[in-house]
Amino acid sequence: MEHFDLKGRVAIVTGGNGGIGLGMARGLAKAGAAIVVAGRNAKKSADAVRGLESLGARALAIEADVTQEASCRQLIEESVRRLGRLDILINNAGIALRKPPQDYTLVDWHKVVDANLTSAFTCAHAAYAHFKRAGGGKIINIGSILSIFGAPFAVAYAASKGGLVQMTKALATAWAKDNIQVNAILPGWIDTDLTVSAREQVPGLNENVLKRTPAGRWGRPEDFEAIAVFLAGPGSAFVNGTAIPVDGGYSVQV
Repeated sequence: MEHFDLKGRVAIVTGGNGGIGLGMARGLAKAGAAIVVAGRNAKKSADAVRGLESLGARALAIEADVTQEASCRQLIEESVRRLGRLDILINNAGIALRKPPQDYTLVDWHKVVDANLTSAFTCAHAAYAHFKRAGGGKIINIGSILSIFGAPFAVAYAASKGGLVQMTKALATAWAKDNIQVNAILPGWIDTDLTVSAREQVPGLNENVLKRTPAGRWGRPEDFEAIAVFLAGPGSAFVNGTAIPVDGGYSVQV
């Protein structure tokens, strides 16, 4: 269907070499987009590119540290130089530090906020001129259900993801006139390398997630393929400033 056709589009996915990022990249690739996988682990990125190419997509890896402004801007410029345009930016890269808030240092705080929130603004800021010149674009920011809920072990993570949702709304209102739609996805508890460590560090987490989630399971990266295609494609032209949970019903269960 034309509403979900991404042929000829170019997408950057930060943190696109694994987990949710790679799941979204696979969805975009299946819909016809060319993919730039941005990450710091060159081997994982190369493996991700091979997997995307096996789906028939044009794909390349660019090494980037999104906590550094110069690296973000270089990522955008190199992507445009090598693929000729930019249509979609998915701000997915992020980290988590799990400890009680009283044990945080200010260095810990900035490390998480810079990786999860400041990086997304910097990449979006760098992409804006290219979107405007092209007549429009799509930005998808990856928040979290901790944008909604509190957790005693994730103060900086929750703050950064909550800030990402509010930044999404602000950018959406600022750039709508330029035909740029900015939306957020709020993943629930998803089975990735990041949450493997969470299950090791947080007693009872696995049991609590299964009990609270109406779907009765943890999410999987492939659960993000279709939502990424929808928000990246022409079918969502009038969807702007939203934050959509993808959590198996976790956030609506009392």
